[in-house]
Amino acid sequence: MMRTVSVKIALAAALALAPAALSAQSWSDQPVDPEKSQDAAAIAYDEGGRYYTEDDVPTYNLAEDGTVDWMTFSGFRRYHSECHVCHGPDGEGSTYAPKIKNSAVNMDYYDFYDVVVNGRQNGNSVMPHFGDNPNVMCYLDDIYVYLKARGMDAVPRGRPGKKEAKSDEIREMEDACMG
Repeated sequence: MMRTVSVKIALAAALALAPAALSAQSWSDQPVDPEKSQDAAAIAYDEGGRYYTEDDVPTYNLAEDGTVDWMTFSGFRRYHSECHVCHGPDGEGSTYAPKIKNSAVNMDYYDFYDVVVNGRQNGNSVMPHFGDNPNVMCYLDDIYVYLKARGMDAVPRGRPGKKEAKSDEIREMEDACMG
C-alpha cells in the first residue's frame, strides 16, 4: 500500500513538472524549419564581405552556384579547429556535447555570443568559456554564421567547395584582433 502511494505521488509530480521540462528543452534540440526561419537569415546589407540581417546580426550569403561567403567558409574552418571536438563535425553533435547548428537559428545571437564567451552549466553539462581564446573570439561571428547556415540547411555537411575571396576589410579586422 505504501509503495502504491509513493508511485502515485511520483507520477503526479512528474506530470506536474512535464510542461516545465518541455519548455526547458535545449536550443539545440528544437527543430528548425528553414521556410519559417528565412527572415532570421535574410540579408539586409553587406559591409566589406560581411553580411547582416536587418537587426544587424551577421548572416550567411550563398550564391546560386553554391559559393559561400568568406565568413561561412572561415566559420567552417574555425568551428572544426575549436568546436567540433565536443560538438561533433558540422555542428551535428556528439555523445559528449549537443548539436549546435540549430542553436544558431533558434537562439538569439547575443545569447549565443554570451554562452561562448562566458560558458554555461546545465546540470552535469558544462560549456566552458572561450572569452579569452583569440582563436574563437576573433572568429566568433564566422563560427555563428557557419552554424546558422548549417542549421538552415543552406550548406551541406563538409568543407564548402567554393568561397568568396577574403575582403581587405576582413583581413584588416583579423590582423587587428589576432595582433
